[in-house]
Amino acid sequence: MIDTTPAALREAAATHGATAAYVEGDRVLSFADLLAEVESTAAGYAAHGVHPGDRVCLWAPNSIDWVIAALAVHHAGATLVPINSRYTGHEAADIVSRTGATLAVVADGFLGRSQIKELTEAADLPDLREIIDIRALPAIQRTDPTALISARARADGVGPGTVADILFTSGTTGRPKGVLSAHRQTVGVARAWGELGGVAATDRYLVVNPFFHTFGYKVGIITGLLTGATLYPVAMFDLDETMTLIERERISVLPGAPTIYQSLLTAPGRADRDLSSLRLAVTGAAVVPTVLIERMRAAAPEGLGIDSVVTAFGMTEAVVATMCRDGDSAETVATTCGRAIPGMETRIAESGELLLRGDYVMLGYLDDPEATAAAIDKDGWLHTGDVGTIDETGNLRITDRLKDMYICGGFNVYPAEIEQTLTRLDGVVDVAVVGVPDERMGEVGRAYVVGTTSEEAVIAYARERLANFKVPRSVVLVDALPRNPSGKVLKNELRSCS
Repeated sequence: MIDTTPAALREAAATHGATAAYVEGDRVLSFADLLAEVESTAAGYAAHGVHPGDRVCLWAPNSIDWVIAALAVHHAGATLVPINSRYTGHEAADIVSRTGATLAVVADGFLGRSQIKELTEAADLPDLREIIDIRALPAIQRTDPTALISARARADGVGPGTVADILFTSGTTGRPKGVLSAHRQTVGVARAWGELGGVAATDRYLVVNPFFHTFGYKVGIITGLLTGATLYPVAMFDLDETMTLIERERISVLPGAPTIYQSLLTAPGRADRDLSSLRLAVTGAAVVPTVLIERMRAAAPEGLGIDSVVTAFGMTEAVVATMCRDGDSAETVATTCGRAIPGMETRIAESGELLLRGDYVMLGYLDDPEATAAAIDKDGWLHTGDVGTIDETGNLRITDRLKDMYICGGFNVYPAEIEQTLTRLDGVVDVAVVGVPDERMGEVGRAYVVGTTSEEAVIAYARERLANFKVPRSVVLVDALPRNPSGKVLKNELRSCS
């Protein structure tokens, strides 16, 4: 069985050949051409000093070039480190520094910023030897036979246990933690997701989920390789352009956060669009109203007419753990996260915490054995920090969080990281951040601040230092934060008055 991404790409090229693997605007790349681009880029990486086992950071939005850059990292025997495309230079530099990355590939100029300048000015990065603009990748490619033979040999040396990627997810300490996964896990979970969703070579898969996230990278890019589906990467979600793509390209698969479908359902002019090609939607990451599932399934013009709408539960540490199945009722899909996928187990501890065990649980946290031991117990159970129940049919319901994390537009947001940032602002004496309901985004941040600053100053300060989805949407100035006798902030009290 295929259990590395280089093997998956080679098999896809051999099986699907001239079939389109990616379409981005006028650019179409076949599976055979994708393999050729990846091999020559991997040879170029090697010529620029990338060795097997090195870490390579990729800081860019969704594009065909992102896919080539990422898969070439694996072909070169190195480890991929995706970085959130909305991160500031300070946030990106922290990840580059902690992983000891020797090469960074960036989309310089994205959102009108200078990412190369931000990265070089943010911190001293002694391990980083070079920064390459992703648009300049063709200039480093090597196509001479000797270089390509060497690149293929490196790809042959990648095994199922080789570390494929390090994806960062924040924790309750506020500092992002690097999650390590092996090739067998990255490929295996993508295969399971694709099989349960029934993704096939005839599908046209619109990827609005960011490639730096497991939802876009593993169940997007890797699932595409394993199934032969044609992927359409989208750098930034634009409602009108998304409907145009669905209609023009006859898109059949569209996974995403609930906000994507809510936006489609309420879009001006939707009744004049033909979105009937959509057949599979997979959502999650936030509370999903039953009426949303019903409307997604309902025939046009009232709904989207999607035949198969399912929900799933996952996290960076396990990617996908549970998933609904085609044919589940709207209520089951909306109120549960489905049942454990093949290769995974679920259990509820006495405390009510959801525990996961199986093939796709991470190898551990980067350079943090204590955090790894705290997350994965001696019996191999991953402690998720989420509270839930499992019914008699095995369907999981998430009922609460042990962590303070909330979800904004499909992105996990960890208040401790925001709080640590805001405490550096002059005039802030104390601060606590909680998630509050928002009709469009699911949840947004609200900062409760003790001090002499202003709401405008807090938000402006956050915007300079944090990705947009982390920036609090509102600020409440208070005389003191509610605390228990041990000094812990009583966030439930803050949420109750929000």
